[in-house]
Amino acid sequence: MATAYRVRALALRKTKLGESDLIVTLLAADGCQIRAVAKGARKTKSRFGARLEPFSVADLMLSPGRSLEIITEAETVTSHNALRSDYDRLRAASVIADFLDKVSVECQTESRLFELATTTLDVIEIAEISDLRALVVAFLVKGMAMQGYRPQLAACACCASATDPGDVRFSLAAGGVVCPACAGADTSVVPVAADVPVAIDALMRARLADVAALTIPEALVSDTFRLVRTFVTYHLPARMKALEAYAREG
Repeated sequence: MATAYRVRALALRKTKLGESDLIVTLLAADGCQIRAVAKGARKTKSRFGARLEPFSVADLMLSPGRSLEIITEAETVTSHNALRSDYDRLRAASVIADFLDKVSVECQTESRLFELATTTLDVIEIAEISDLRALVVAFLVKGMAMQGYRPQLAACACCASATDPGDVRFSLAAGGVVCPACAGADTSVVPVAADVPVAIDALMRARLADVAALTIPEALVSDTFRLVRTFVTYHLPARMKALEAYAREG
């Protein structure tokens, strides 16, 4: 008989099941995705309640089920209530949760992903509204790097030669800036402003808590977001509805 086990996890989304249950998609502390059933979670007097709301971090007791795990205990670690009560923070946090839902895989560990996610949500919860878009971009760039798509910005991503600072082009396929020669036959190349790769590099290197201190101009953040969004959607096979909505409303 399979034994119950404990796990710390971040709730990414929830889906109704039957009359009173929920299926909760979780990112475990080791980076694995877990889908689990919370029986009776939609009842008014459920012992789970807000402990399994999206963006919350909880210590859980899980029992193996036939196809989904069963949540038998849940204790809140971080509620992140402010992310659900403020519209701008909710939109930003939804992009983070949607990305994690798409890239995390059952039984495939990536412990850095959980730390990145919880740190980002912690910062989004207290950040100035004007800094949220830069934080989303920083998260996406760092998250893509953890998936093997670290942008190459110092030299041509194809041949490693120097690029033309007056004619900067970014190859979505190669994952970085490219020289004019390599850009010629690459149908995924998009022109970008010269300061966009600089902004991406700064966001990649910065701690999440220090993103605001970079004081990247709003127009540059918007240009950088557009490129990073295109880069993410080019490489991730699943549609990211939250990212699309964030782009439309931003």
